[in-house]
Amino acid sequence: MFRRKASVPKQQAAPPPTERITSVVADGINLRGKITGSGGVRVEGAFDGEIELDGLLVIGQTGRVTCEQLRARHVIVAGAMRGDIMAEKVEIRATGRVWGDVVTESMSTEEGAFLRGQIQMEGTVELGLTPPPAPEPDPETEAKE
Repeated sequence: MFRRKASVPKQQAAPPPTERITSVVADGINLRGKITGSGGVRVEGAFDGEIELDGLLVIGQTGRVTCEQLRARHVIVAGAMRGDIMAEKVEIRATGRVWGDVVTESMSTEEGAFLRGQIQMEGTVELGLTPPPAPEPDPETEAKE
């Protein structure tokens, strides 16, 4: 009358990669150059240069970024951004200010957010991120082998 059903293992989808901050440009720091790689970066100071990030970029309330074309998987702007943004997901918070065009798959803004530019929504955004360079071999390790 009561039979135990054969247990069928449930297939679970792999959880999405966790977006977390791994590096910080602190308030009061002025940085120029190029940020590339994977992981999460939070900018609370000032950054002027190029950004190609396979991960999360957060521009905090005190952060100021000037970048001709910022490319990242996920961008959150709570400070000031001057330049174009190309990302899979873009969020502009109430304190966020963006001067530039945005190309994205997903866009959200809070009341009070500022954007002077155009938004282009795409089904998929090809970021064209360059993979991080492979670490150079250690001569001491090779000599021992």
